[in-house]
Amino acid sequence: MTSGTEPNSDDISAERIEAGRHLFAQECKFVAGAAKEEMLPELDLTEVAFAGRSNVGKSSLINALTNRNTLARTSNTPGRTQQINFFELGGRLHLVDLPGHGYAKASKEKIDIWTDLVNSYLRGRSTLRRVLLLVDARHGLKVTDREVMDMLDVVAVSYQIILTKVDKSNQSDVKSLTQKIELELARRPAAHPQIMLTSSMKGIGIEELRAELAAMAEEIG
Repeated sequence: MTSGTEPNSDDISAERIEAGRHLFAQECKFVAGAAKEEMLPELDLTEVAFAGRSNVGKSSLINALTNRNTLARTSNTPGRTQQINFFELGGRLHLVDLPGHGYAKASKEKIDIWTDLVNSYLRGRSTLRRVLLLVDARHGLKVTDREVMDMLDVVAVSYQIILTKVDKSNQSDVKSLTQKIELELARRPAAHPQIMLTSSMKGIGIEELRAELAAMAEEIG
């Protein structure tokens, strides 16, 4: 599902949908976790990173994409993910779960450590193909989201906005939000122009996002 459309796959070919289904049917396994910069692993597969504010639904989206309920840990407590976690998908792609930004209940010391770790990863990772910046469709872009976008623009790392929990807002509000964000993205040099709409609970946009990620793996492979 892309911005301004109904929740279906009509705009993506059946071949691409099948490629996405096939990729995400492969084994997906945890390969490394890094709580400090020196712990970041040297890996040779293409990486796609999932970023976003705490409680935006990162872990739920990763679990929905991979059809595994417990691959990425979910929690109602902001800041639960305290390290960068790397998952290998079918020997073709690494999915990278970043600590949430904007966590209000963590100590300042922990926030500083996580922020420095994530920033170091995003700035210096040669295998990183794209950052998927998850944004809650009920709340839109926040200051902390824009701070991440500013940094990615500066270091020229491609990022794409993924709206989550679209089932919890009415369609007209989601459409209005996507149009507003699209105008902002048009002024940002590293932003991917397409906004994808998802709901992990309802399965909205999951096939389309799988297809998108599979296409990235094919381009590199």
